[in-house]
Amino acid sequence: MSVFVFIAIIVIVYFVIKIGAAAFELTGLNSEQANFQSVSAFTGTGFTTREAELVTAHKDRRKVASVLMILGNAGFVTLIATLVTTINTSGPVTPIIPALERFVPRSSMQYANLSIVLILLFLIYKIFHSSRFLNFLMSKIQEQMIDKKLLQRARFEELLLNAKGYGISQIELTKKNPLSGKTLSESKLRSNDILVLSVERDQENIINPVATTRLKPHDTLICFGKLENIRAIAYEDDR
Repeated sequence: MSVFVFIAIIVIVYFVIKIGAAAFELTGLNSEQANFQSVSAFTGTGFTTREAELVTAHKDRRKVASVLMILGNAGFVTLIATLVTTINTSGPVTPIIPALERFVPRSSMQYANLSIVLILLFLIYKIFHSSRFLNFLMSKIQEQMIDKKLLQRARFEELLLNAKGYGISQIELTKKNPLSGKTLSESKLRSNDILVLSVERDQENIINPVATTRLKPHDTLICFGKLENIRAIAYEDDR
């Protein structure tokens, strides 16, 4: 029974990490960053990188990371305790599957049990790394978070963080955003230390847009500048 408890804990750990990654994605991190930071927070192996600064500098991300750290500490204690119980060989080895007694000698039962555990772990790994399953799982988790108002999908995504709070980011304009309907010159983004590198609109990608380019709702702006200023503009319609 302890073997199945161990496997169940492994599955729960995977789910918790994926829930953390889904939450990080909602705050604007890309998929790769979200997964890395979720694993980092859950395992308690923080990395002093600029990507880590994206988490510590963001209120919602700090909350997600804090929950993952608490669950990670509790999870690893439980996992280690269950593993010790699972591999305890002080008494007679009981087969994981009772039918094994018919085919496997008692002296080899420990190796048969270990083989079954490794196969189950491999299957879990393959399932959780299936792109179709992952996309389905992440979308469902994020839908539940949004429905329950735990988090809201970010309109602002930090793509690259540089020194002194500057970086490249992505903004999705809403209908209510004051920038919608204005030209780049009217938006006064340059005066806020923000340079628009490109505008993505439907299937069109306007590289290095000119000052007369008019911005429209649902445009995605790729910008370089002070991330604090870009974030404020992205959520300006909420004020």
